[in-house]
Amino acid sequence: MNILTLKHFKYSLLLLFVAFSIMSCTKQEGRITQNFNNNWKFYLGDDSLAFSENYDDSKWRKLNLPHDWSIEGNFSEDHPSKTEGGALPTGIGWYRKHFNVEPEDQGKVFYIDFEGVYRNGEVWINGHYLGKRPNGYLGYRYDLTPHIKFDQENVIAVKVDNSAQPNSRWYTGSGIYRDVWLVKTGEINVAHWGVGIKTHTITEESAIVEIKIDVEKHFSEEKEIEGLISIIDPNGKIVLQKPSSCQRTHQFISLKVPNPQLWSFDNPNLYQIKIEIKANNKLTDTYKTTFGIRNFKFDAEKGFFLNGENIKLKGVNMHHDLGALGAAFNKRAAKRQLQILKEMGCNAIRMAHNPPASDYLNLCDEMGFFVMDEAFDVWAKKKMDEDYHVDFEKWHKRDLQDMILRDRNHPSVMVWSIGNEIREQFDSSGITITKELVNIVKEIDNTRPVTCALTETFPEKNFIYQSGVLDVLSFNYKHYDYPTFPDRFPGEAIIASENMSALASRGQYDFPSTEIKKWPAAYKEPIKNPNPDFTCSAYDQTHAYWGATHEDTWRMVDKYDYISGMFIWSGFDYLGEPVPYPWPARSSYYGVIDLAGFPKDTYYFYQSIWNDETMLHLFPHWTWEDGQEVDVWVYYNNADEVELFVNGESKGSKQLGEEEYHLMWRIPFEAGTLKAISRKDGKEVLSKTIQTAKEASSLKLTADRDKIDADGTDLSFVTIEVVDENGTMVPNADQLINFEIEGPGFIAGVDNGYQASHEPFKANYRKAFRGKALVIIQSNGEDGLITLKATSKGLNAQEIQIHAN
Repeated sequence: MNILTLKHFKYSLLLLFVAFSIMSCTKQEGRITQNFNNNWKFYLGDDSLAFSENYDDSKWRKLNLPHDWSIEGNFSEDHPSKTEGGALPTGIGWYRKHFNVEPEDQGKVFYIDFEGVYRNGEVWINGHYLGKRPNGYLGYRYDLTPHIKFDQENVIAVKVDNSAQPNSRWYTGSGIYRDVWLVKTGEINVAHWGVGIKTHTITEESAIVEIKIDVEKHFSEEKEIEGLISIIDPNGKIVLQKPSSCQRTHQFISLKVPNPQLWSFDNPNLYQIKIEIKANNKLTDTYKTTFGIRNFKFDAEKGFFLNGENIKLKGVNMHHDLGALGAAFNKRAAKRQLQILKEMGCNAIRMAHNPPASDYLNLCDEMGFFVMDEAFDVWAKKKMDEDYHVDFEKWHKRDLQDMILRDRNHPSVMVWSIGNEIREQFDSSGITITKELVNIVKEIDNTRPVTCALTETFPEKNFIYQSGVLDVLSFNYKHYDYPTFPDRFPGEAIIASENMSALASRGQYDFPSTEIKKWPAAYKEPIKNPNPDFTCSAYDQTHAYWGATHEDTWRMVDKYDYISGMFIWSGFDYLGEPVPYPWPARSSYYGVIDLAGFPKDTYYFYQSIWNDETMLHLFPHWTWEDGQEVDVWVYYNNADEVELFVNGESKGSKQLGEEEYHLMWRIPFEAGTLKAISRKDGKEVLSKTIQTAKEASSLKLTADRDKIDADGTDLSFVTIEVVDENGTMVPNADQLINFEIEGPGFIAGVDNGYQASHEPFKANYRKAFRGKALVIIQSNGEDGLITLKATSKGLNAQEIQIHAN
């Protein structure tokens, strides 16, 4: 190696070291928050000695967090989680991590922060027991300081017990499925979730920002303590600074921010607070947190207002799984979901029915979403044998407090929900418990309304409503009762918190599309004439008995100003709860987007009414039997009419009538071209053409991003389509597709959106469903070119390249 090459090599190593340091640590003077996700060891099973400091884990599997072991398993109707839980394995697992601490860090304070462990996480360090938290959706912190060793290796051991089943009505995942952090500070520091921010008295000239700071002191002698509070605007400029003594455990500061830049859905401006603490003139902690300045309210007559503007909430419910990735949180995967929803016109998310990952709320802050943050699916009365009711009495206060403390500074969070379809609605215990829970919330945060998602719409039967302490009433389904709400609930602000339960499989079309199907028609009633392949029609024609079609529900929400908005059940399909089918179905049909992230046709219905951007959506595909009668639907906006053509011959123009949302033509199929043209004032606005597909000839690969960060977590989602010689997708193609990958990446998951598929998510193959499949490519942490090759018998192979930088 010559001298120039050696210098270049050393320089490359230095850059790599700097990049790795930036990746793995969030460093601030006085505080180092280190990502603690990498290099864990895992054992699926139970070993009563695995907590021991000197336990031999040399044969355990090595992995990085977040990790969900359930998603790695095979589907079976015999798994105790049942199909409601995704028909995937649960059980007990152990994690261990070995790490060293530098001797010069003696005198520092060390914490470990877990953001989510499902379920019953128990933690040890060097054989010392730190504690147990049953709740799988909330993070927690342990102080490691008394047990840290500076002269030898330290060991963290975590037992995760998700064996008591069934404990949920949806897929939970199993394991340490959210981030873990190692936090190092000085001897006086801001406590865990120790900064609370309130904004009020907002004008164009100024806004009042009130800050509550909780500090922890790890010394007994007297010391001179100083604090400095800085407010940094959305452009990164310090706009205010104020000293604070920080001598007391609880500190209150009020500041007036000049010319506030308001947070809104379209302009989600974020401020930052920086707190620096010194003891005897030595910096011991620097703590930062973001917040937003905004005004909002719910009005009993006009609905929701943000910064003085009356806005209808156009929302979706979201469970926490990320499809083929399972419950293991990945920020890029979550951002992709939110981007797809934003393009639909969605502006609101209800977290169903548990607190989400912290980074999910960070994304909602950054991207401009309204959030309903929800604590519980059950209180003391159960829905499943082993659900949260077994822990409610002992843990509900701590769990609810922790959710409010963790999430109170997120400007996206505008409503706290204390429950979903709670059984205590129907007896007087609902009054007592509701009052207690609302009081717990208000003691920490009185700036946001508190709600609870209710099902009983008769006041005299609803004991949660009768508590009189809910600030906003939320109702699930029963849109037919909306006209009576002002009389039944006078003076109350109202949200439609869960709507539709409409059912669909992407690419499946049942004729005639005008036949409305209730699947099932009643509780425990079998489905009449189900589809033999366990699909549901993608036309807006199928819903569960307690729900309604998308169009019927939105018609009512849109009609009444006092309905602040609605939340579709659900935004994406999710694992578990496969209504209306039993096994072999294993994931939901409710989403307007399927499990792989491919929009179903109703997605475009919402895009036509929720998004101002001009659009035209024509469906279904145009590959049928000669002469077969096909119902052709069109969603459109910003136009007066649409004309339909088959092979150049007009089938007539149509216009939407009042309270109509789609156009329909029933025409016999003839191979060739189906075309729709939208017009306004006689001039063409948009056109859409669909071709009849020929025999499958090749594969087509399209990446959502052809450049990703080489950070070990970033993702590229690659869509695979089976196409004919002209590049037209073959709509019923179901070929088995095999994948090979080269370079610094790996296949993190595969999917096709089919709710009854039993192919594993962690594999290098997948059958197409309705012409499509998905491969998720993940960086392995190294720079370079990733090549994905897709092959299928009888089809031309294709490949795509992703740059990891």
